[in-house]
Amino acid sequence: MQTATWYGRFSKSASHFCGRPRTFALAVAVIVVWIVTGPLFAFSDTWQLVINTGTTIITFLMVFLIQNTQNRDTEAIQIKLDELIRATTGAHNALLDLEELEEETLDAFRRKYQLLASTARNELDQGSKDTGTPEA
Repeated sequence: MQTATWYGRFSKSASHFCGRPRTFALAVAVIVVWIVTGPLFAFSDTWQLVINTGTTIITFLMVFLIQNTQNRDTEAIQIKLDELIRATTGAHNALLDLEELEEETLDAFRRKYQLLASTARNELDQGSKDTGTPEA
């Protein structure tokens, strides 16, 4: 098993740190300090530029860090779901890589499963059980 790269470890740590309530409180405190110092600096253009520049830089960098973490989490979830499909008797292995298919093909699969769900709800309303597989 391959160990995480420095960027992967950093992005995960940064995302975890930035998602904490204390970090949010710190960000709010910075904004409050900035607002309170407004009269000190006569609400000057420089005073506004400080917060605009700071928030823009932080937002720009956080987008990449959070996206990296989100991509890895999504891929891990997808692999886990693929394993559940693969290991489940009667499951359709053709569904293993749906995320790689074109939109039209996904729409066709979605319509098929929406029809199955609608049929199951109708049968449930008539007293049937909502378990099992459609092939059974």
